[in-house]
Amino acid sequence: MSKIAIPFLPGRSSFPNYINALVRSGAECEAGPEIHPESCDGLLLPGGLDVDPAFYSQDPGPLTESDSVLDEFQLEVFYRFLELGKPIFGICRGHQLINVALGGTLIQHLPSAADHKQFPSGEDRIHDAEAIPGSFISRLYGIRFTVNSSHHQGVALPGRGLHAVLHAPDGTVEALEHESLPIWTVQFHPERMAFSHRRNDTVDGSLLFRFFLGNCGER
Repeated sequence: MSKIAIPFLPGRSSFPNYINALVRSGAECEAGPEIHPESCDGLLLPGGLDVDPAFYSQDPGPLTESDSVLDEFQLEVFYRFLELGKPIFGICRGHQLINVALGGTLIQHLPSAADHKQFPSGEDRIHDAEAIPGSFISRLYGIRFTVNSSHHQGVALPGRGLHAVLHAPDGTVEALEHESLPIWTVQFHPERMAFSHRRNDTVDGSLLFRFFLGNCGER
């Protein structure tokens, strides 16, 4: 059974949906402020607040909400897993944080943010997405499919070694794949499209968790 690290700081965040999805997929989790990369098989960086723009040399915009202490902690954990060559999976904020960690930049507020943010009721929006043929995401879901959406920022310049492999109709980058390292990211929320949160208007998010764990188990 693979052990997956989910780094977060008490009082700042909580991730029951991610933990539930991993456990239902057959993993055990090491979640919280004490992470031991040497004894874990992979790292999951979850959703949450915006990444502090200082980490990609920008001043914060009026709608940016960040926590630099959390950023520093999760970046430190990311670099430790990167050094060990262990699989890393980023979701939403995690997708953006990995991009920044590898030298990429973000759009602090998408011109089309209204098409990606949750509804006022708190329900995720959904939209179509188109994958690059041969990418990890196309192998899971095909070329065109539907995902959920709950964000207002997006990837601008992909980081070193990262390739955009999935786009929304407006061009927003919905997934990244590293050209040589076991790193994959998605902008959407598969944990809210899987198991007890499975929806009939999107693809099955559990396939992504099983893909990630399959790669963790190979190493």
